[in-house]
Amino acid sequence: MLAFLCAPALAFSVSPATLHAAHPRGLSAVTPPLPSRSATSLPRVPRVPTVEMKPSGPLKVGIVGVTGAVGQEIISVLHKRGFEVSELKLFASARSSGKPMDTPFGSLMIEEFELEAARSCDVLFLAVSGDFALEWVPKLTAEGGPLVIDNSSAFRYDDSVPLCVPEINADVARKSKKRLVANPNCTTAIALMALAPLHKLFGIKRCIMSTYQAASGAGAPGMRELEEGVAAMSRGEKAENSVFAHPLPFNVIPHIDKFLDDMYTKEERKVTWETRKIMGMPDLLVSCTCVRIPTLRAHAEAITIECEKPVDVAAAIEALKNSPGVKVTDDPAANIYPMPLTATGQYDVEVGRVRKNDVFGDYGLDLFVCGDQLLRGAALNAVLIAEAVA
Repeated sequence: MLAFLCAPALAFSVSPATLHAAHPRGLSAVTPPLPSRSATSLPRVPRVPTVEMKPSGPLKVGIVGVTGAVGQEIISVLHKRGFEVSELKLFASARSSGKPMDTPFGSLMIEEFELEAARSCDVLFLAVSGDFALEWVPKLTAEGGPLVIDNSSAFRYDDSVPLCVPEINADVARKSKKRLVANPNCTTAIALMALAPLHKLFGIKRCIMSTYQAASGAGAPGMRELEEGVAAMSRGEKAENSVFAHPLPFNVIPHIDKFLDDMYTKEERKVTWETRKIMGMPDLLVSCTCVRIPTLRAHAEAITIECEKPVDVAAAIEALKNSPGVKVTDDPAANIYPMPLTATGQYDVEVGRVRKNDVFGDYGLDLFVCGDQLLRGAALNAVLIAEAVA
């Protein structure tokens, strides 16, 4: 039976030893020993491109996990972006098989996942668990198989598999001999939309993040638990919790995923490892604290960077304005800044509160970003990969 996700989830512990055991081809480019704080020589990420988004022609597209939030958003994004689809196949578990689904492409019948039917597609989106991906991706991508775009964490840390944010490193996916591209963690994808153009301009030495992540990051059960908890507390009753470690209504929880031996959580370490891999900066110093907050959708992040070159706020804002997928939302005098309320349902990542950092002085920059994690961090990024690679 398929394990469906409303947001990508880890399939295994992401400590370096465990990841290397799962993927013996290596983590050398992702999880090296941290350099000393005096390290300043870092490789440059290529110029942030305007990605050419033109598939070769109408394609047969499949979505595995179509009943989940990410699967449904993929359908919506395909339609809104005018992706040329010759046929759309919807795959789910046996309990959903045979049920019709209304889509912008018409009413379509959901099918139970079957290997050969999935392999008949040109592009196959996986919006399922990492365990499912680990089992089926090798069979799906065997000779003659479709381009598989995996939203789970199963292959993100495999050195041979491209981990792609198309505006940043589409060429890595295009040049890969694999028929597999991994979609990054939503928190990472949102942050890097802002960080990549700033790195091009100033050269980032180190990065400190605090995230404020919506309940939907834990899928439909997380949203349901928040809504039911708010309703219960409004009646003077106790909010129950099973998805989150503590009741989420009117609370913040600095705990997303499991704690590792170094007292970081897996969610926090994912941000570090994926940032290094996507940016091509294996020695980048990144520290992240991930916090769950009582909002339904869109993740926010407070980010501080120390740069190799002196920063200029006006130049930073101009670079962000000229970056595809970024919307500068920065007018404090008018109370305009990034918020989940305004970022929800939007394709662009909002960036604001851009200012010099007092700690790092002329070399430091603070900013606040917010993005819809079901879109920029999942469905939209997956479709952009297909547009860039297929």
